[in-house]
Order: sequence, then C-alpha cells, then structure tokens
Amino acid sequence: MSSELHRRADTEARRALEAQQEVVPGGIHAINDLVQRRSTIDRLIAAASTDSQPNPRIAVEERTIPGLDAGDPNIRVRLYRPRDVSGAAPAIYVIHGGGMVLGNLEWEHPTCLSLSDELNAVVVQVDYRLAPEHPAPAGLHDCYAGLQWLASASLGIDHERIVIFGGSAGGGLALGTALMARDRQGPRLAYQMLLYPMIDDRNDTPSSHEITDLGVWDRATNLEAWSWYLGDAAGGDDVSPYLAPARMDDLSGLPPTFIDVGELDLFRDEDLRLAARLLQAGVATELHVYPGAFHGSESFAPRSELARRIERTRLDALRRAIGGLDIGRADAQ
Repeated sequence: MSSELHRRADTEARRALEAQQEVVPGGIHAINDLVQRRSTIDRLIAAASTDSQPNPRIAVEERTIPGLDAGDPNIRVRLYRPRDVSGAAPAIYVIHGGGMVLGNLEWEHPTCLSLSDELNAVVVQVDYRLAPEHPAPAGLHDCYAGLQWLASASLGIDHERIVIFGGSAGGGLALGTALMARDRQGPRLAYQMLLYPMIDDRNDTPSSHEITDLGVWDRATNLEAWSWYLGDAAGGDDVSPYLAPARMDDLSGLPPTFIDVGELDLFRDEDLRLAARLLQAGVATELHVYPGAFHGSESFAPRSELARRIERTRLDALRRAIGGLDIGRADAQ
C-alpha cells in the first residue's frame, strides 16, 4: 500500500487489511494460481464465519432450477424464508461478488440471513457459473435465470416488492440482470442495491489508474478478471452492455437505485459516472461515497465504526424500498 493511500485509509479497516496480509503475504490477489486463490479466500471467509450461528427464525434450503436457455446447466440457488412470515413477503435477490471469477453461496450467507431476518423478506441467492471456466455470458445468464425463477416460483412473495442486490461483480451482474429484465419485459424490479459495482471493462477512469497497490482489488487484478470473463474482447469495441453495463447507452426505465462506494475503491469513478447517468435518465438514485473506505472495507473490519455506518445506511434504504414508499417510482401518483 502506498504511503499516501495508507494515510487516507480508515484506520480500523487498514489495520484489518494489514493483519490479513501478514497471514497471506502480498495479499490474496497476489496468489497467481486461481484455484489456490479461491481456496485461500474460501478458508478465510469460513474462519471469519466460525462465530456465526444458525438463525432459528430463518428456514434455509437449496433448490436446483433450470438454466436460462436450452443446453444451459441447472443452477443452484439458496432460499431464505422467515418461519413466521405472514402474507406476501418482499423478496431480495442476492448476487455475490468476486470479479466473476471467485465466490460461492457461502460468501453472502451471513448477509442473506441478516436481510431475511431484519426485513422479514424472502431472500434468494444464486450460485452462478464462474470464469474463466465459464466465460461470459454464462454468469449473467445464470443470474437472469435465477431472477425469472424467483418471480415465477410459488414462494409467497409480493411481486411489487422485488429487490435485486449485489456487491462488486455481483453489483455489475445485478445491473446487467436488471437491464435484461427491462429489455426482455422480464420480472419487474422495485429497487436495486448496487454496492461498489464492477461495471466497466475499459478501465479508463482516474480511480482505475490511482488504485494500484492497496492489495485488495487493484488495477492489475481487475484487468485480469475482465480478461478471464470477456476473453480477447475485454476493453475493445465489441462488448455487450449487458456484460459491462457502463457501456449501456440507455439507462432509463430502471428501478430506483442505491449505490455506495469507497473513496479508495478502484470502482469509485465508474460508479460516480453511473449515478450521474442514472439521474440524467430519470432514475431515482441514492449515492454514498465513504471517505477512507477501500474495496470491501466493511468486510475486513465488520465491527468498525465505518462498517456499522455503511451497513446501517444500506439497511435503512432497503427498509424504505420495501416498506411501500414510492421512491421515485415512474408510476407513483
């Protein structure tokens, strides 16, 4: 971490990151072998979750659902449902992060339990295929198939209160899924929560050049991930805007949107551009930029004041979104 970036980073989050880098010298993303990188991250997440207890108020089950198109494999989803829910519940569709090359259902398991419990919501998390074994559009297709299933299955949900939620690559996939739903006349989304979304394969913003040595998700790692996901097309002219949503010319007709990102996040400037363009397209958009936060700061130091503030703000926004308030809805009276 450069001395300047080090100075600007939140103290508690920086110490947590440094502690992890002592366990994994150079940081997780310095592990060149992708299989080893995945297993190392999974072990760290599992170790961090050892004090997480099952929530007796939430029933959890896994289902296998059909893929999007003929020939696509079946997809695994994990379903979270409050045991005492009555009436039609709001639904939250969760897509995990990991640069389209990392991650699994365990990454967001504690978040899904919390969202289901705190919001009395049915939560569905999708286990989409990862690159480079399954390059684009495999992951996006799985995410859209999962959303279609959520909307059509008999889950006891309120179809006017479906929220899509994702962080990092999960945020980019969430936005791509929302765009597909808009353009295919698919499930109607009431709200989208995009946490520091990864949306632009071109890597041409100031922050994409500034954040190079934090050891979390830096420029080299981002270029590598997009290359694995998009192949030789990455950064060129022939990339679908559903796969890299910053390329979408028309952002109108999307649901009200929440975006947050850190001051020291590689994705800062592409996310600021996204927020401005959504507002210009008539989409109600709430934006938060956290000083001192780097990519995933709240995950490194979950008990820090910064993390508590980030999580409170997200939860408050979701409560408003599913509480029946017409936040910027095009059909609001």
